[in-house]
Formats: sequence, structure tokens, C-alpha cells
Amino acid sequence: MTKNLIFIDCDSTLSSIEGIDELARLRGEEAFRACQDMTNRAMDGEIAIEDVYGARLDLIRPTLAECREIGQLYIETIEPSALEFVQRLSELDWEPVIVSGGLTQAIEPLARHLGIEKLRAVDLLFDETECYRGFDKRCPTSRMGGKMEVIEADREQSGAARTAMIGDGSSDLETQPFVDLFFGYGGFVERSKVKAEAKHFVYKLIDVLPLLGRS
Repeated sequence: MTKNLIFIDCDSTLSSIEGIDELARLRGEEAFRACQDMTNRAMDGEIAIEDVYGARLDLIRPTLAECREIGQLYIETIEPSALEFVQRLSELDWEPVIVSGGLTQAIEPLARHLGIEKLRAVDLLFDETECYRGFDKRCPTSRMGGKMEVIEADREQSGAARTAMIGDGSSDLETQPFVDLFFGYGGFVERSKVKAEAKHFVYKLIDVLPLLGRS
């Protein structure tokens, strides 16, 4: 039987942190504040994510080792009900997919920890010394509208009967017309636009489960 697909944001949803902001913190408080401001403006819908994506990474220039460090931090700051939530999804015939504007190499440890096989994020490019040399601009989630592209592609490939999305930011909210169920998430950051416009709004991932059977 083909499972339904539930797409789950990572930063400030599966984990309390914003991974790119935490990478910026490694460069000092000034870099962290600048990056955090760009992230918040994008997630609040004030500016497009593609307008700040490259700028944040050019500011940080993360190494592969630093991405792995943030990967461990994702696990340490995991949403309290996330493990149980993911485990119970399969019982309800829903398959989880992490869809994130974050960095693949940083999120991979969290995906493994949760037992989630499908991860759609942004791939970083490194040289032979594992130093930053850019990001793959073909990755859809590095720009606004990208999460919708991922959802459509995965739905078509899997033949899923129903889709759902849960996340905290404006890039998540814009998927609402393209999925059967949308859940705004405010457990770590309550964004006013998302709370006002989301059909469903929760503060714990586990609270999504009773709603998955609804239209």
C-alpha cells in the first residue's frame, strides 16, 4: 500500500535551533546577529529566502567538520515529542520526509537519529580540504516556492494519496494550498503570520497525530 507523505520542516520545528544561524555563531556574535536577522526576516516573510541564502553562507563559509558539529547540536535540541511522533506516523500509514532550507550535511545526523530516510535540503559543496566552496543552487529549498516543488515531485514519484506539511515559517506556510493538511508549528517560535493563516496550529509535534485523518 502506498503511504501518505508528511513533509516536516527541520529548523525551529524538529529542533529548536536554526542550523545556519548556529554555524554563524561559530564566527562570533556579530556574525551570528547578522545571520539571525536575515533568517528571521525570511521566515517572517519580509524578504525572499533566496535573497539571503548565499549571503549567509558567504558570511560563514562553514567547513564540513562544523556542519557535523551542528548536526550533533540538532540532536541535542530535538523537539521533545519528535521521536514518538515519527515512530507513530508509520502506524497511521504516513511516511515522513524532512524538507528544509537548511544544510543537508548538517541535518543528516538528525534524520538518522529519527529514522527518517527521505531528506530534502540544500547540499553544500566542499573542496578537497573540506572547506566551503559554495552550495548547490539547483536545490529547490534554497528559494521561495522550493518546498512546493519538492512536495509535487515526491507526491508524483510515490503516488501518495494524501500529503501534509508542518513547519514554523513562511516558506512552509506557502505550501498550504498544495497539500491536503497543513500544520503551523509554534513550539519554539510563534510567527504571527503563520499562526493567523494556518488551518491548523500546534505547539507539539505529537498533537498533529489526531488531526491526520481530517480534511
